[in-house]
Amino acid sequence: MADELDVGAKAPDFSLPDQDGSTVTLKGLKGKQVVLYFYPKDDTSGCTKEACDFRDSLAPIKKAGAVVLGVSKDGKASHQKFIAKYGLPFALLSDEEAEVCKAYGVYKEKSMYGRKYLGIERSTFVIDATGRIKALFRKVKVPGHVDEVLAALKA
Repeated sequence: MADELDVGAKAPDFSLPDQDGSTVTLKGLKGKQVVLYFYPKDDTSGCTKEACDFRDSLAPIKKAGAVVLGVSKDGKASHQKFIAKYGLPFALLSDEEAEVCKAYGVYKEKSMYGRKYLGIERSTFVIDATGRIKALFRKVKVPGHVDEVLAALKA
C-alpha cells in the first residue's frame, strides 16, 4: 500500500517523539508546508551532509511557509547529540519501530557489502498545507537535493 503514495495523495498522519520527547503529529502542522525527510542514520556522512544542507537553507524554506522534520530510527539521545554537534535548528523524529517509515514506503531491503538488511531509503516528501503530497523524492542523492525541495515548495 505504501508504495502507492504519489503526488496529490493524502500524506499518512503520524505521531512521533522528537529529540526532546515532545510528540509531533502531521495533523498538528496543518496550514504549513512540511518537508518530511527520511534518512538512514544520525551522524553518518551522507545524513550529516543532508541535515547541514537543510540547516543552511532554512531561511528560504521558512520563507516558503514550511517546516523541516527529519525522521530516522535513531532514538532521542542520538538525535540530541546529532543536533548539538551540527547546530540543527529543526526537529528530528524517532521512528524506532519504523512504523512511519513503512507508512511512507521508505523502509526497504537494502544491500551493503553483499549483506541484505532492512533500512531507510533516503527520501523526502513535501507535504502541502492541506496534508497532501506536493512532491516526493525517492533514493535521494544529497548534492543539490535541497534546491529540488526549495523548487517544489515554491511551485
